[in-house]
Amino acid sequence: MREIEPFQVMALLARAKALEGEGRDIVHMEIGEPDFATPQPVCVAGAKALEQGELFYTPALGIPALREAVARFYKTRYGVTLDPSRVVITTGSSGALLLVMAALVNPGDEVLMADPGYPANRHFVRLMEGRAMGIAVGPDTHYQLTPALVAQHWRQRTVAALVATPANPTGTLIPAEHLRAMAAFARVRGGALIVDEIYHGLVYDDAGGATPTAVEAGDNVFVINSFSKYFNMTGWRLGWMVAPERYVGEIDKLSQNIYLCPPAPSQFAALAAFEPETLAICEARCAAFRERRDYLVPALRELGFVVPHTPPGAFYIYADCSRLTTDSFAFARDLLETAGVAITPGIDFGTHRAHEHVRFAYTRPVARLREGVRRIGEYLTTRGGGQV
Repeated sequence: MREIEPFQVMALLARAKALEGEGRDIVHMEIGEPDFATPQPVCVAGAKALEQGELFYTPALGIPALREAVARFYKTRYGVTLDPSRVVITTGSSGALLLVMAALVNPGDEVLMADPGYPANRHFVRLMEGRAMGIAVGPDTHYQLTPALVAQHWRQRTVAALVATPANPTGTLIPAEHLRAMAAFARVRGGALIVDEIYHGLVYDDAGGATPTAVEAGDNVFVINSFSKYFNMTGWRLGWMVAPERYVGEIDKLSQNIYLCPPAPSQFAALAAFEPETLAICEARCAAFRERRDYLVPALRELGFVVPHTPPGAFYIYADCSRLTTDSFAFARDLLETAGVAITPGIDFGTHRAHEHVRFAYTRPVARLREGVRRIGEYLTTRGGGQV
């Protein structure tokens, strides 16, 4: 338990809530949760399921209708033909990642992942008595693992590489050819590639097409997705995985024992997520996120933050704040207390230059982002350029 670390941002969030309780106005740019409500068609479908008494256990892999709906979505969105038997409905993408690590990792095994990266990933590996091997990445690789880095760091006990595209906290993408190359290398070494695609759908520079999925990158690829981000269903706790066929039986067994089945009302509600009306709502919200990004990136650069690449996806900006501070946590804490702006310190996402970075989540309307930028500007001016 000493090695399972809390999210540092949660302490800042608790303090922000306390300040709001005292009457302070706080601009929230710290938590990675869309501010949009769940689309109404999904809520209607969920309410209908409740009215009809759909409150019983379901198959551990999910109700067949939803697994089939996910498979159809891959055909319409990506042009990929997918056997529904490979689709596993899970309790959020976190449940999917936990299942994958349980299926792949023996004590002492290693999983490669980018540093910075989503903090829970390394803890999923640790729970299985494995070792998460963070690989330092920076602007030169768009903060992503590359085939060369995977080959360089793969060792005898390595069983998988975990990547995310778009990524948290950076919002960057991995080219499809890199995904295929990493999967091919892992296959030769008897390992797997795990691809987190939970921010798919929230990609803003895609020329009107769907960002390629890694589902067809190889027969040793696990693809993780979620209803939380693009579909705005965070509290419903529902995700999915596309697993290699030979692992489905093992995943089924693990699901039965770890959480029995995903929440039934959420599954019936999610059947409406793929309806044209719902997708139209999600696409409109995606356009709103793009507007927010296009405002916030240049605004932060004007304040002195370094943003090497405009993030093409997700709803995060991972900003180099080394011109302003040598301690991103102290900076974030002081910014909250003094200016009423909540952001996430880089130390939540790893160790590589973590004290020199902060993450901004543009999960608030542009008007609130403008207010946050105004307050940060006043805060920096008042400090007179001194570092925290």
